[in-house]
Amino acid sequence: MSNPLIDKFWEVVPPAWFQARAQIRRTAAEQFNLTVEQFQVLRRIRRGFDSVSTIAEDSRTSRPAVSKAVDGLVNRGFVTRLTDTNDRRHIQLSLTEEGARVMNSIYAETNTWLEAKFTHLTPAERSQLISALDLLQKTLKD
Repeated sequence: MSNPLIDKFWEVVPPAWFQARAQIRRTAAEQFNLTVEQFQVLRRIRRGFDSVSTIAEDSRTSRPAVSKAVDGLVNRGFVTRLTDTNDRRHIQLSLTEEGARVMNSIYAETNTWLEAKFTHLTPAERSQLISALDLLQKTLKD
């Protein structure tokens, strides 16, 4: 038995998210020559994940794959490694100013893309969309 709400959810949300992710990845690749893996590492560091292990766990990626992406980002000056003085096995990762600038640019470009997608909406439609997104977030929140 079909449920119109659930059918509409699957019709709208995954494709919309796919388009937004594709735009982010396109910007990262075209403007900054970042691989998907490198972008994902930068994104996670920006969100507070500060080690290869925590990034690998969160992304369900192998530690060697994350480490390889980090190596490339360090070489490009986007990420720094800092050895913990209390535990030399722990290497803390952080964005450099350039890495933060790159991420800000990628998200600004994506926001510009999204704004262009929403320009045809009336103020009332924008308000309705915000309310619907708030309701979706509230409904799906754990």
